[in-house]
Amino acid sequence: MKSKLLPCYIIGAAAGSLLMSAQSYAQATANVSATNNYIWRGLTQTTNEAAIQGGLDYAFDQGLYVGTWVSNVQYAADDVYSYEHDLYVGFAGEAQGVSYDIGYLYYNYDDEANFDFAEVYAGVGYGGASATLYVLAHTEADEVADQDFGFGKATYLSLDYALEIFSGTELGLHVGHHQGDFAEAFNGLTESYNDWAVSIAKQGFTLAVTGTDMDSSEPAAASAYTNDDIKFVVSYAVDIQL
Repeated sequence: MKSKLLPCYIIGAAAGSLLMSAQSYAQATANVSATNNYIWRGLTQTTNEAAIQGGLDYAFDQGLYVGTWVSNVQYAADDVYSYEHDLYVGFAGEAQGVSYDIGYLYYNYDDEANFDFAEVYAGVGYGGASATLYVLAHTEADEVADQDFGFGKATYLSLDYALEIFSGTELGLHVGHHQGDFAEAFNGLTESYNDWAVSIAKQGFTLAVTGTDMDSSEPAAASAYTNDDIKFVVSYAVDIQL
């Protein structure tokens, strides 16, 4: 399911991997979470403020799944309220111990954020390790003048590893690389960057430490964002069988 602090590094939809096996679904499920900071690919989506998030998912026996996910967002210190609403469809399964997941993910924002876009993704996993590649599919051309980005104008590669260390407590490790013209326009960057995270999760609670390698001179590292600093994220998530 898309839930941006879930195993390994989805902090806040989509910071880690959507990778999962078809057997992990129980047809209709819901999820609700609260976090002190919505982090997506190493970057705050709420100017380091709290977020309430939730989603609905439906999976078919054959591996096909559909879902939706929503969160509050804030991209400027003086924003009153904005939202992100995601829609996705994909196909996941497992063969001889290797899991796979492919799909389409659409990010919808209100007029304040004003930058809807979509990605296609493909991931594979074995044991606790997974790798997922996200590729920009398209943007809404009429939203921002002179910024019509086509297929492949940005990519994000996520490498994740999850390990149970004791009594149901999971250690998550993540590294990612985000690059491309759209990635720079959307995130307020002038060049590509890498992000990382280490998380500990148990019974819905997750504590994560995240960071990036961006330079302090980047617009995305301005005082409202501080994306060049190490951040500490605490969240709680509940999954509901419907």
